[in-house]
Amino acid sequence: MNYISRALEDRLYKYEKTYKSILVTGARQVGKSTLLKKAFPDRRYVSLDDPFLEQQAREAGDMFLTLNAPPVTIDEVQRAKELFRYIKIKCDESEEKGLFFLSGSQPFHLMQNVSESLSGRIGIIELSGLSMRECMRDAFNSHFLPTMEYVIERKKTLKKRENIWEIIHLGGYPELQDADKEWNAFYADYVKTYMERDVRELAAVQDLTAFRQFIIAAAARTGEILNFSAIASEIGKDVKTVKNWISILEASGIVYLLEPYTSNVLKRAIKSPKLYFRDTGLVCYLTRWLTPETLAYGAMSGPVFETFAVSEILKSFSNEGLDYRHFVSYYRGRDKKKTTEDGKLQELESEIDLIIEENGVLYPIEIKKNTQAKAITTAAFDVLDQIPGKRRGMGAILCNCPQVGALRENILQIPVWYI
Repeated sequence: MNYISRALEDRLYKYEKTYKSILVTGARQVGKSTLLKKAFPDRRYVSLDDPFLEQQAREAGDMFLTLNAPPVTIDEVQRAKELFRYIKIKCDESEEKGLFFLSGSQPFHLMQNVSESLSGRIGIIELSGLSMRECMRDAFNSHFLPTMEYVIERKKTLKKRENIWEIIHLGGYPELQDADKEWNAFYADYVKTYMERDVRELAAVQDLTAFRQFIIAAAARTGEILNFSAIASEIGKDVKTVKNWISILEASGIVYLLEPYTSNVLKRAIKSPKLYFRDTGLVCYLTRWLTPETLAYGAMSGPVFETFAVSEILKSFSNEGLDYRHFVSYYRGRDKKKTTEDGKLQELESEIDLIIEENGVLYPIEIKKNTQAKAITTAAFDVLDQIPGKRRGMGAILCNCPQVGALRENILQIPVWYI
C-alpha cells in the first residue's frame, strides 16, 4: 500500500525546529508510527511494544537513553511513564531542538505524564484517522467554516467522491486504504486488540463481554445526547460503571463528547454532551451495517452521516494545528419552535447540530443526509441572536446536495465533501 501524506507533516517539521521534544498522540492504528517513520526516515526508532525495551525503559531509564541517544523516536511511550523524568533531564542538558519524538495511543495517561514532566519543553500533535481530504490526496488544509470565502477557496482543489457512503462505511484507518485488506477482519482484530490491551491498561475492566455489549450500545447512540441511564439499563450495569467506561472510550480516542453551548441567556438549554464516535467505519462494524448500500438506506444512516460530518470538521481543525475543543459546541433547547412552511404550521425542536465559534462569531450548522436542503430546518438558528457580545455569522446545512447554494440570505446549503 502506498503511503498517504498526512496534513500534519508540515507542522511536524516546524515543531522539530521549535521544541526539544514532540509528542504525537491519537487512537490506536491512526498512523502515528508510520507518520514519524516516513517524515523522519533517518532517525533512530525504538518501540516499547518490545517487552525487553519496555522493561529497560521502566527500570533503567538513564541507561535506556544512553543506549538510545537522541535524536530518537520512541513509540508506545505510555508503556514506561518512568522514562519521562529522564527525557526531561536530557532536554534540560541540551539546547538542541528535536531531540525526542514520542508517540502513544493513550492520550489521557500521556498528557498526565507530559504535564508533570515536560511542560514547556514539548510540542503536542494529535493525529486522527485519515480525513476525506487526505484520502482524496487533496492538499487543502484550512479548517471548515460555512462561509462563501471558505467555499471559494475550497473549490480550487476540491475532489468529489462519487459515492460518499463508501468512504463513510470504510472509515479512516490508514490500513483500510489497502484494497486487499478485508474490512470485517480489520475491525474484528481492532476491537479484540483494543479491549484486550488498551481497556485493561486504562482501567481494571474484568468483564470484557459486558464491555463489548457496552461499546455496541454506545455505537448505536452515536450522534445522540449522552444518556448514561439508558445505556446502563440496556447492558445491565449501574450508571457509575457506564460513566467510567465512557471515560475509557474518550481517553483512548474512540469517542468524542461534544459539549453544549453555554450562555446564561439560554436558560432552557440541555446541558448534557452529545456522543460521537471518531470513526464511522467502527460504528458500522459494531452496529452490523456491513455494506455501504445497506448503511445508506438503513435506520442508522442519519446518525452515521452526522457523525462523519462532525468528525471531518474536527479533523479540519486538528490538522491545521488548532484545538477543536475551543471552537465547537451544539445547542438543544427544551422548547419547541413553531414555524410555517407552505402555509402549514410545523413544530420543530430547538436544535443546532453544531456551532463553530471564531472571533466572536457563531456559525450554526445543521447536518442532514438528504440530497435536498430545506431552510425550515434552520429555524433554531435564531436563538443565537439572543447572546450578548456575540454575532451570528453565516449558517449552513451540510448535506448530500449536488452543489453549494443560498437557501436564504444568511444560510447556505453545502455538500458534505466541501469539508
